[in-house]
Amino acid sequence: MAKIAMLGAGFIGDFYTFSINGQRSRDKVCVIYSRDEARGRAFAEKHGIARWTTSMEEAVNDPEADVVIIGLPNSLHLKAVELAASAKKPVLCTKPLGCNADEAKKMLELVEKAGVPHGYLEDLVYTPKTLKALQSVRTGAIGKVIWTRSRETHPGPHSDWFWTKSVSGGGVLLDMGCHCIEIGRNYIGKDIKPVEVMCWADTLVKPIEAEDNALGWVKYDNGAIGQFEVSWSFRGGMDLRDEVMGTEGTIWVNNFLRTGFEIFTAGGKKGYVAEKSETEKGWVFPVGDEVVELGYTDMFTDMFDSLDNKREPSETFYDGYIVNEIMDACYRSAKSKKWEPVRLDIWRGQAKASKISELISYDENHFLVKEERMPDGSVKLILKDKKTGVISQIVKK
Repeated sequence: MAKIAMLGAGFIGDFYTFSINGQRSRDKVCVIYSRDEARGRAFAEKHGIARWTTSMEEAVNDPEADVVIIGLPNSLHLKAVELAASAKKPVLCTKPLGCNADEAKKMLELVEKAGVPHGYLEDLVYTPKTLKALQSVRTGAIGKVIWTRSRETHPGPHSDWFWTKSVSGGGVLLDMGCHCIEIGRNYIGKDIKPVEVMCWADTLVKPIEAEDNALGWVKYDNGAIGQFEVSWSFRGGMDLRDEVMGTEGTIWVNNFLRTGFEIFTAGGKKGYVAEKSETEKGWVFPVGDEVVELGYTDMFTDMFDSLDNKREPSETFYDGYIVNEIMDACYRSAKSKKWEPVRLDIWRGQAKASKISELISYDENHFLVKEERMPDGSVKLILKDKKTGVISQIVKK
């Protein structure tokens, strides 16, 4: 049983605590740290937590707590990791790992030098649909992954610090691009090196210093592309969608907003509908079990099971560092308006990946380019001569 020091009594701390009290149920938060005394006390009462404090050091070093969970603003992650590493306690950190790659690298080095277990709390790679889709990819159901597209859009964050660049480190790219980039890495293969990026980011709607919309493309060493779309100005709720294209198939995943559960109410639903929902009247889109559907439950099951079994979880600080390096390259690209290289000081995957190639022989002299059933019932074959490269076609009745 894990006994947890929860750092942060905000929105994400609420989700984390609800999840921890859920699927495994044997784990518990024993102390809560909040920078605000009233919020910390209220959070402790709400979740039945024995102790609360406004001292981060006191929470991390609480004698009962054996695991530290960081659910704080981005600018406080490094300090929290330093305290956890110094206390020799396993530490799990929310996304993004750092405000930038330099911070993320320091955090990775701190936990590895201290020899403490660590996990990167990237919940959206743990949604039930994503886990099922990833299993299909790993068993070869769609062949080799060529392209991924991940989208997260909503009307904007719930707390003031997200909108303050000096605290958050960036805008929507840092806040939500991290989700989409790591989803793409999981589908393409986390041992395939990200080599360069192209990114557009701009402030279109919100009166803030950081970007409120961004699009990007991450090119991998094997030729695959991971595309992301993020926005803090999308209206209508939270839209979480992923697409995966392989040489032998395609996957579409809709995690949130339009998932088959819809209610029309003329009088108003009277209360919380779902994360980032904008209305309580008209058509609303509730979620059956939000902490499950957003991946928190399976994420913490993996994290705590890994501690029990002395293994690494699926997402570690190393993954968080890689994502931060990719996002740093995205910010450089948004300024230069050019493809920018991903600068990886630490890389533990394949040194050189094989290029995606699906050469299918039709006969001794030809490769098969495409086979298609035509409206008249015939089958058209597009072929390429193995020696000359000439493209031709034949029709089989």
